[in-house]
Amino acid sequence: MQLLNHISTKTIKGDLFGGLTTAVIALPMALAFGVASGAGPEAGLWSAVFIGLFAALFGGTPTLISEPTGPMTVVMTAVIANLTASNPDHGMAMAFTVVMLAGVFQILLGTLRLGRYIIQMPYTVISGFMSGIGCILILLQLGPALGQMAPPGGVIGTLQSLPRLVDSMRPLEVALAAITMIILWATPQRFKKLVPPQLLALVAGTVLSVTLFPALGVSGEGIRRIGEISAGFPGVQMPFFGASEWRLMLTDAAVLGMLGSIDALLTSVVADSLTRTEHNSNKELVGQGLGNLVAGLFGGIAGAGATMGTVVNIQVGGRSALSGIVRAVVLMLVIVAGSGLAARIPLAVLAGIALKVGFDIVDWGFLRRAHRISVKGALILYLVIGLTVLVDLIVAVAVGVFLANILTIDRLSRRQSHVVKSISTADDDLNLPKEEKALLDAGQGRVLLFQLTGDMIFGVAKTIGREHNAVGQCNAIVFDLGAVSHLGVTAALALENAVEEAVEAKRHVYVVGAAGTTRKRLEALKLFELLPADHTRLSRAQALAAAVEAIKRQTSARPGPISA
Repeated sequence: MQLLNHISTKTIKGDLFGGLTTAVIALPMALAFGVASGAGPEAGLWSAVFIGLFAALFGGTPTLISEPTGPMTVVMTAVIANLTASNPDHGMAMAFTVVMLAGVFQILLGTLRLGRYIIQMPYTVISGFMSGIGCILILLQLGPALGQMAPPGGVIGTLQSLPRLVDSMRPLEVALAAITMIILWATPQRFKKLVPPQLLALVAGTVLSVTLFPALGVSGEGIRRIGEISAGFPGVQMPFFGASEWRLMLTDAAVLGMLGSIDALLTSVVADSLTRTEHNSNKELVGQGLGNLVAGLFGGIAGAGATMGTVVNIQVGGRSALSGIVRAVVLMLVIVAGSGLAARIPLAVLAGIALKVGFDIVDWGFLRRAHRISVKGALILYLVIGLTVLVDLIVAVAVGVFLANILTIDRLSRRQSHVVKSISTADDDLNLPKEEKALLDAGQGRVLLFQLTGDMIFGVAKTIGREHNAVGQCNAIVFDLGAVSHLGVTAALALENAVEEAVEAKRHVYVVGAAGTTRKRLEALKLFELLPADHTRLSRAQALAAAVEAIKRQTSARPGPISA
């Protein structure tokens, strides 16, 4: 595995422009997410620097731009709130430790080469929890947008405090939040190519608050602002574990790490589609993990690959990791040299930016169409949204994946139930060679061909048992596994049970066509030890002929006509 990400001098102009452009976009977003998380604007800014730099250097997607994102900020907000409430003295240090642990978790996922499995979940679940996260971000920003501190208690606390927030809202800050969102939504596309609307909204809102409001005789001094930001390099935050919080910290780290992995790899897929390249998912997870590890070490919040920044980077010419490195360096210079300019930025403006991000995260397009595509899928979608908003992200994803898999397994099982056949007489629709049909007819109903086809997943086990129980008065059974592409453990056990019952009933039993992993699984179960060696090495035609011959010998030993 190549240590560093792809850095090219052939696209240096596009990479430089991509780095500068995405740095401009990242500034207001990092400020907004830092404030929204509760860690402060510095935490968001330095997170954008460190995660962006290390993911660009060591990741597996050359054009990916990494920074604090809406989904990660939602979880980070809960992490900080829970740990500071549990341990006021060391809660913030524990929160940064959670970010470091999340990075370690991602590095492990990448090292164990689990990257390609991370986003292999139903789209209804992905859409549901992303839309739920968008709803959470919107709800959590209602207080700041109305000029109030965010109520304690997360989403539930906000919903309970909503009447109070509306009654005590501050008109000036509501106006600033509204103006910010209008700019973000209404900026014409041709202007967006010149100036990112987030930066335009940030500058416009700040200028209005310090010039126009006072000029109109309206005091702007009561508006809540960011305040001074430290211009120096951040100090090291040593890991800290609370004696009674370590389990919560590990759980939060796993949630952040998994969500960050999903967020980043989904964005990598988007980047692949735009650049017609293919990312290295395992390497990307290592890069993301290193970024979060270093960000937490220096007091930054968790982040991941950001879709908007990545798309903009590609659109303006960024093609290698140099663009992400340039972006990180530009942001660092802005923090060190121009942090004093951020002191006057109103918190309501940042709330407006975060609200817009929340609306963008919600998968409105799929929400409008989900019920037309699949009613069951739509129910899973709405359930995941509800659980994400009102209960817990991990519970939502676990329940959603479980239900989606159950429905999928049920559908596959019903489809596969039609390819388990027990045949005792030949007919015109039977897909068998003429000589094999003739052998079945010669058996006069006493020879049963038990045919299995395709993937024998565990849901098919019931069908195997049902078909076997329906076996009539036959004297020989040929189990045909020649068309089995996969034999699951449960289906193999069901087949073993059918063979055992047939042997106990003194029937002539043949198992044919078992090859590859199917044969190895049956050998591991010692199924072939139940049968004579020459009953498991025959072809289907040979087994049918042997069964007919065995019945003839049995009949000749007991005089009388063969009857069905």
